[in-house]
Amino acid sequence: MSSDIETVVRSLLDLRTWVAFDLDDAGRVLAGHDELGSVQLVEIAPDGTRTPLTALPGRCTGRYVPGRRAVVVQHDTDGDELMQLSLLDLTQPPVEPVTLEGLTPLVHDRRYMHVLQDVTADSLVFHTNRRNGVDMDVVVRDLATGTETVVHDGGGYVAAAAVSHDHGSVAVTGLSLRPASTLVRVSGPLAVGDGAVTDPDEHARHSQVAWAPGDDALLVESNHDREFTGVARVSLDGRDWTWLVTDDAHDLRLWASPSGRAMVVGTVRDGVVTLAVHDGDGALRCDVDLPGEGVPDVVWAADERRVVVTLSTPTDPSSLHLVDVATGASAPLAAVEVPGDLRGQLVAPTVHRVPTPDGEEVPLFRYSPADGDAALEDTSVLLIHGGPESASMQSFSPVVQALVSAGLTVLVPNVRGSTTYGKRWYSLDDVRLRLDSVADLAAIHEWLPSQGLDPARSALWGGSYGGYMVLAGVAMQPERWAAGVDIVGMSSLVTFLENTSPYRVAYREREYGSLAEDRDFLESASPITYLDDIVAPLFVIHGANDPRVPLSEAEQIREALRGKGVECELRVYHDEGHGLAKRENRQDAYPAAIEFLRRHLGR
Repeated sequence: MSSDIETVVRSLLDLRTWVAFDLDDAGRVLAGHDELGSVQLVEIAPDGTRTPLTALPGRCTGRYVPGRRAVVVQHDTDGDELMQLSLLDLTQPPVEPVTLEGLTPLVHDRRYMHVLQDVTADSLVFHTNRRNGVDMDVVVRDLATGTETVVHDGGGYVAAAAVSHDHGSVAVTGLSLRPASTLVRVSGPLAVGDGAVTDPDEHARHSQVAWAPGDDALLVESNHDREFTGVARVSLDGRDWTWLVTDDAHDLRLWASPSGRAMVVGTVRDGVVTLAVHDGDGALRCDVDLPGEGVPDVVWAADERRVVVTLSTPTDPSSLHLVDVATGASAPLAAVEVPGDLRGQLVAPTVHRVPTPDGEEVPLFRYSPADGDAALEDTSVLLIHGGPESASMQSFSPVVQALVSAGLTVLVPNVRGSTTYGKRWYSLDDVRLRLDSVADLAAIHEWLPSQGLDPARSALWGGSYGGYMVLAGVAMQPERWAAGVDIVGMSSLVTFLENTSPYRVAYREREYGSLAEDRDFLESASPITYLDDIVAPLFVIHGANDPRVPLSEAEQIREALRGKGVECELRVYHDEGHGLAKRENRQDAYPAAIEFLRRHLGR
């Protein structure tokens, strides 16, 4: 890269980010900021004063303890995702950000995960796999005595838990063993029968569960008996569903207020989420006025008069906004300062639909360089999201913007299997339909000439499942792709399932196929099976502590390609897990990966 381009790329990767975690009774915001290289806790006072709270070795999150000047901090070690819970006392705000030694341990056992779910004035709620390393229990811990009560031990993978208003019961959301489906159970005195609210065999997703006023029902974001997710009120026995807010063409998202008497609802349209405030019965109160279109996240204040919205747009790394839920008016709280010369480099995407041979259409966002580089004219990079139960959204991506600033057109598809486009679309890659998703890459490749892009100079980039797609593309479509950048991807679905963390196995098998019943198919869908066909050079990035996709997935593809003389550079980061959380590692890996693509795609 020229020094000018490299400077821009590094500046983009150096941009800071904000995220809101909580809002206390006094109007203080508990936020995350990555000034120190990974996301650390910062408190923003009502007058705008910012107090850095933590300086931990890795990223962390937190929640206020209601009624106290204290924060429960969730943190892991070098990306291992074995979350530990500690208490940060704020009766005397720290003069300097505290390190691990400045925290009081609450729930610590480095062998297991302890994931924070909720905090009340008296207790904290978390889920953990410490019983057997596989199944996740939901535990309530008394903050005063340390006494712990297991409130849910039904086995399986817990995604979230919400405490009832009387603090007696917990609603648990978990993954079912059906592809891309979830289930809801109630544990405690309010449970009806066996506590099942939804059918684990139903082809449906349920999330963002909250308690309705009076604790006699649940509020849930769901596509029960629907194509698109809506907001429903569900009886505790699961028999009565009342739809409060729906849209027959778009998925909706839910952020319920603490009491359940109000909610913010988001409508998802091609990667952009617009917000509106509704009363608890679904009646529209007001639209939320934000300064840009992108992807928001919402945190409610305890008094329910305000929310804090974290907003990321394609050209805005992140900003925090305080929203009056009576009017929808917003006021800025914190933003990332982007220098003017750098801001001019940021581009927004255009939205496209790519036809496939079987009559489907793949949604796709195109980011085009403002100023062309003759050496890279007509080149393109397909960037595929992870998951696969996920979606690419119109939010800020420093990698996308860095690739564009380096002269490359970036194409970001939501291949079949992606969420936010309805139940039918996200189900089109389940188990033995896996390679239909890979075939979408070929359809996009066929579409390139119609967009003025050279099919001979197109590459793949992706992380996690997206990394698998990169390897599958160069292995199963070797004549199409000139290079690939694989970040924490799976080179073999068989060895991936054999070696991933035990608590993840059953829930990855539901999506990809089981080792016991589908081994032949898993082998046929594994990139390494087609090793002899791979000719495209690869740049591979992996964290040594990755609990999801073991480092061995990267090592085995590197060793195999080295044996047949195909270029494959592997960069391993020993203080990272599933992806790169630390700025210094991103600054080392991504400019090198971008230069790798420029070298292989440029004239």
